Amino acid sequence: MTAPGATAQSLADTARGISDADPRTYLPVERARAIIAGSIETVALVERVAIRSALDRVLAHDVVSTIAVPPHDNSAMDGYALRGEELVAGGETRLRIAGSAFAGRAFDGSVAPGEALRVMTGATLPPELDTVVVQEVVRVDGGFVVVPPGQQRGQHRRLRGEDLRVGDPALEAGKRLTPADIGLLASLGVPEVGVRRRLRVAFFSTGDELRSIGETLAPGQIYDSNRYTIWSMLARLGVEVVDLGVVRDSPEALERAMRSAAAEADAIVSSGGVSVGEADFTREVMARLGDVAFWRIAIRPGRPMAFGRVGRACYFGLPGNPVAVMITFYFIVRDALLQMMGAAPQPLPWVRARSLEPMRKRPGRTEYQRARLALGADGRMEVRTMGNQGSGVLRSMSAANCIVVLHHEQGSVATGDEVDCVAFDGLL
Repeated sequence: MTAPGATAQSLADTARGISDADPRTYLPVERARAIIAGSIETVALVERVAIRSALDRVLAHDVVSTIAVPPHDNSAMDGYALRGEELVAGGETRLRIAGSAFAGRAFDGSVAPGEALRVMTGATLPPELDTVVVQEVVRVDGGFVVVPPGQQRGQHRRLRGEDLRVGDPALEAGKRLTPADIGLLASLGVPEVGVRRRLRVAFFSTGDELRSIGETLAPGQIYDSNRYTIWSMLARLGVEVVDLGVVRDSPEALERAMRSAAAEADAIVSSGGVSVGEADFTREVMARLGDVAFWRIAIRPGRPMAFGRVGRACYFGLPGNPVAVMITFYFIVRDALLQMMGAAPQPLPWVRARSLEPMRKRPGRTEYQRARLALGADGRMEVRTMGNQGSGVLRSMSAANCIVVLHHEQGSVATGDEVDCVAFDGLL
């Protein structure tokens, strides 16, 4: 990598050009997000994979339907198909049963006027029959079926191409493929698709006090929860995860980890070590290896957060406190990684809710508070915070079902005020 300062314009210079950012100030969250979005690239390599291997992958090209889905008019129910024009208004309709039709094979007979066809769900409908009456409401009388009044012409019929017509766009490039998408591809007879190469993300924790699960804790030591949290959040995004473990508090160890991560990953995520403490060496190492756009953002929790680049890899330096790690990841890093993956934007699930308590807040930073959403007696959504909002209290994050977002210029909230919330369902 070219040393910082040797290029015509560093990442920090670019950041200042984008948004008047100064790495020495506390950057508003939206400016930080804009700087990151303007500084990263999408993985270019496209792979073709079988659709059973494509779940959660990012579609590289539009998929256009080459067939009609369904390929023919068919019955949506078990029952009797008939001509809708023959239904008797206000009375029973008596029709002779001409035969039976089953899914998977065409009916090879004919249905004359005054006749009905016994059909199973999915059976192809002869072109002259446009209405299906469910079997539960009819009465069979010998070789005749008696249809009660109240039936509607065209009911219980699935039309050819009502899902997709030939030439219709089925899926757009940038879609992260869901189980429904995989089924849709199968319904089109598509055996494999082009997807973006999986994004590779290397991550590690920093700190002499951290121990892995299974190790014995000495006085002053704690188990490293951040690595497991970060691994889980990355895994949910469908990226290829590279776990570099715990990096001890020394410039040499941190530099080795950074070099290793940059050599094999598209992005690097670290937790801890981006503050200004005596044992926080990230600034020192990044001055030698990388380029940094900002170190601090106007956010609570999570104020010390860095974004930069080491070689071709983007670097996200998250705080050390567990809740701050999750907040900065979900509200800043998540969208950046999706952009790098080539995924279409996936907006967070915002909900407006009435606050059941006052919330103290000063303008000039964005605050994220753990809370629980519920449906009130009047049918409106209401929210109450989880109490202790300390950035090290991970249990309250586990017990919450949403985050209350108090925006940068917003002040304190009174009981009864409406606030913006992000529901965990769809995020976590």
